[in-house]
Amino acid sequence: MESSHPSRLCPQCQEEIKFIGGPLCTLCGLPFATDEGEDHLCGNCLTEKRYFTTARAVGIYQGALRKAIPRFKYRMNSPLAKALGNILATNCQRFLDLSAYDLLIPIPLHKSRLRERGFNQALVLAREIEKRFPLPLDYLNLQRIRDTQPQINLKEKERRKNVRGAFGLREKQKVKGKRILLIDDVYTTGATVNECSRVLRKGGAKRVDILTLARAV
Repeated sequence: MESSHPSRLCPQCQEEIKFIGGPLCTLCGLPFATDEGEDHLCGNCLTEKRYFTTARAVGIYQGALRKAIPRFKYRMNSPLAKALGNILATNCQRFLDLSAYDLLIPIPLHKSRLRERGFNQALVLAREIEKRFPLPLDYLNLQRIRDTQPQINLKEKERRKNVRGAFGLREKQKVKGKRILLIDDVYTTGATVNECSRVLRKGGAKRVDILTLARAV
């Protein structure tokens, strides 16, 4: 999985990554099955309220990313964390203009989950972005104020209900008028990032976009 270079995956795993290109949903970034046609809104984004402006992911959650992300997320494999952060920071410029943002915010963990795991994987990834681009990183203002069930075993409607009211802001003034880039490891249904975006927009944020390492399809 890891290569001899501390900030890269091995060549075989690197080749396994299916990087996302068009056509895709202009809002949530879902890649469409066909390689032909133009970008357009997907069915979910036509019917569901989105509080973010754009969501983009580097690769599809399969192959090497599907193997590497859980190892990074639940075991805090440091070389793997560096390698995945490097992939995110290197490739995000393909589809996002980082100069368009005022603030980086990672999706927060509840304090009980943070104690259990020992780190927040979204913050680890956000720090790699911060190293490359002159963007301030705020990992304290947006908080998970209510512990929730793990989303992995829930259906889409259950996921939305599970995270409703689970996040809050310490100081709304710090996000007022800001263009924010939210960072997470995997976009699955978008329930968590959408709820965080709702809280940030309610707090006065001008714009909220989403950047994840992988996209479940």
